[in-house]
Amino acid sequence: MEIHGFQKLTLLDYPGKCAATVFTAGCNFRCPFCHNASLVTRINLADRLEKSDIIDYLKKRRGMLDGVCVTGGEPLMNESVFDFMKQLKDLGYLVKLDTNGSFPEKLRRAVFGGLCDSVAMDIKNSKPKYAETVGLKDFDISPIEESVEFLKSGAVDAEFRTTVMPELHTPEDMEQIGEWLSGAKRYYIQRFKDSGDLIGGGFTEPDGAFMENLQKIAMKYIEKVELRGI
Repeated sequence: MEIHGFQKLTLLDYPGKCAATVFTAGCNFRCPFCHNASLVTRINLADRLEKSDIIDYLKKRRGMLDGVCVTGGEPLMNESVFDFMKQLKDLGYLVKLDTNGSFPEKLRRAVFGGLCDSVAMDIKNSKPKYAETVGLKDFDISPIEESVEFLKSGAVDAEFRTTVMPELHTPEDMEQIGEWLSGAKRYYIQRFKDSGDLIGGGFTEPDGAFMENLQKIAMKYIEKVELRGI
């Protein structure tokens, strides 16, 4: 597994937990607004971290950290991520998996194998605009739909989230997203911010009024809708 980032302490990536975050390299999406281009299209092998070093660090932090967030990129692209998550569980950590939902079979394997305690799935946009938003022509959305239904079933603690910007997301899109996620317990609308490490360009940060309007729309369908980044 290619690990290209490690945050030793976060209070944000695993809500309610004191955690560390592991960043895996590689992704099957090409979202132009992605803020981690160095993990997707500009991977530098010199940035690779040794898994053994991270495990050694986490062994020493047992009792001080609650959990580990495994994110990317797209972690489920890496077959070895399952062994890594098992190592984390064997150390006594809670594990949160971040995914784009494009590998539903692997997602079920992680959940039913007891390898993750929580899942956060990105919802990139409404169904008609998914291909445009993930930067892939003729994208097949059916795996995404399968993952959404699985997570809505309550098999694991789960949240959905969408990073929004005026250039890609409209109130009509949010209406469709809300209908799609109806029945979900938690949904977060995240403010796009230019990290300086984007795949594409031409996007602006939404203001508070834009975010609050989308929140009101989503709240018609989803039990808990919160804003992030404002």
